[in-house]
Amino acid sequence: MKTGGAMHAFSCVEDYRQAARRRLTKLAFDYLEGGAEDGDALRRNRDAFAQWGFSPRVLTDTSRTTSETAFWGRKAAAPMAVGPTGLNGLFWPRADELLARAAADAGLPFVLSTASTSLLEDVRAAVPDGELWLQLYVQQDRRIAQNMMQRAREAGFRTLLLTVDTPVHGKRDHDTRNGFKLPLKFTPRLIADCLRHPHWSWQMLAHGAPQLRNIARSVGERADLARHAAMLSRQMDLSLGWHDLDWVRRHWPGEVLVKGVQTVEDARLAQAHGADGIVVSNHGGRQLGSTLAPLEALPPIVEALHASGPPMTVFVDGGVRRGADVAKAVALGASGVLLGRAPLYGVAARGGEGAAGVLALLLAELRITMQLAGCARVDELTPRRLARLPAIRANQANPL
Repeated sequence: MKTGGAMHAFSCVEDYRQAARRRLTKLAFDYLEGGAEDGDALRRNRDAFAQWGFSPRVLTDTSRTTSETAFWGRKAAAPMAVGPTGLNGLFWPRADELLARAAADAGLPFVLSTASTSLLEDVRAAVPDGELWLQLYVQQDRRIAQNMMQRAREAGFRTLLLTVDTPVHGKRDHDTRNGFKLPLKFTPRLIADCLRHPHWSWQMLAHGAPQLRNIARSVGERADLARHAAMLSRQMDLSLGWHDLDWVRRHWPGEVLVKGVQTVEDARLAQAHGADGIVVSNHGGRQLGSTLAPLEALPPIVEALHASGPPMTVFVDGGVRRGADVAKAVALGASGVLLGRAPLYGVAARGGEGAAGVLALLLAELRITMQLAGCARVDELTPRRLARLPAIRANQANPL
C-alpha cells in the first residue's frame, strides 16, 4: 500500500526514518523513536557502532560473497531477524503481518511481540512459509503466558524469546509530555496534530484504534486496549527467576532465548540453566535511562560464555541502522542481530513496501561491507576485521 503523493528515493534507513516522521503524528513517532528518561542509553546504542572501524583485507576472492547463515540448522539470508516490537498497529494497519511478510520474503526470521496488534494466528496465515518466533512476557497470572505459548506452538512458531528486562516499565518522559495513554484521548493538541497528518489519521479512522489482540485472546476477553495495556505495565510477574526456565521448558519444546541480558554474570546463569541462547539487549534504550550499549557489553559476554560451557547462540540488538552495523556485531561475537526500529521506520513510512525496502537495503549494505572488508562468508567476520577507532575532535576533522 502506498501513501500517495510524490514518490521519494530511499537510499538508507535514515531516509525511511525521516519519511516516518513526516507521516506520523508526534505522539506516534515519539512512541516509536523515544528512549527512557533523557535518552542517554538510546544515544549510546547508536554511538557504540561508531567506535569501531574495519581493517579490510584486499586481493581476496569475494566473487561469491554470501551473507547466508543458519540458526539451529535453519537457513537465514543474513545474521539478522526482525525483532519484537509492540503496538505496531499505531504505525500502520496490520503492521505485524506486513513486517512478517517482509521478513519471510527476505529470508529472515520474524519475532512477534506479546504486545502485538495482530493475532499470532493471523501472522501465521499471512506467512505460511515464514520462520516465526515468539517474544514472551510473563504476567502475574501465568496462565496467560501458558496459553500464548500453546497457541504459538500450534501455529508453528519455533523459537521463544523470554524477555526479562521489563519487571516494570521504564520512565519515558516523551510519553508523559505527549499525554500518551491507551486508549488515546483526543485532546485539542492531538486533534491539531492529526489534522497535520491526514494520511495517518485517515488510516486510524478507517481501521480503528490498534488493540493488543494477542493478550486479549489469551486472557479470553474481548479486545480492551486500556485494560490490556494496564496489565502489561502493572501486572508483570516480579517473582520470575532463573529457576523458571524449567517452567518455560515444560510449555515450550523449541529453542528458548533469554532476552535482556546485559552482564557476564547473567549470561553465565542463562547458560547454566540450559537456555539455548541469549539476546544482549537494553530494550532499545527504553527501560533504564543509563546503561552500557549492548554492543559494548557483547565482547566480554561472548568471551565468558566460550570459556565456561557449551556454545550458545548470542543475539544483540539496539542501534542497528546499517548493514555495516550487522557486520560489526557479528565480528564482535554475535550470532546475529535483532532489528527493532529500522524496519518500523519502513512500515511507518510506506507499509509493507517500506518494511521490505529497509530489509533489502540492510541486506545489500551487509554484502557490500563484507566484500569491501575482504570477507566472502559470515564466519570470516571476526575481531581481526575490526579496530577501535580513536576519538577525533571536531576541529581536527578535515573532510575530503
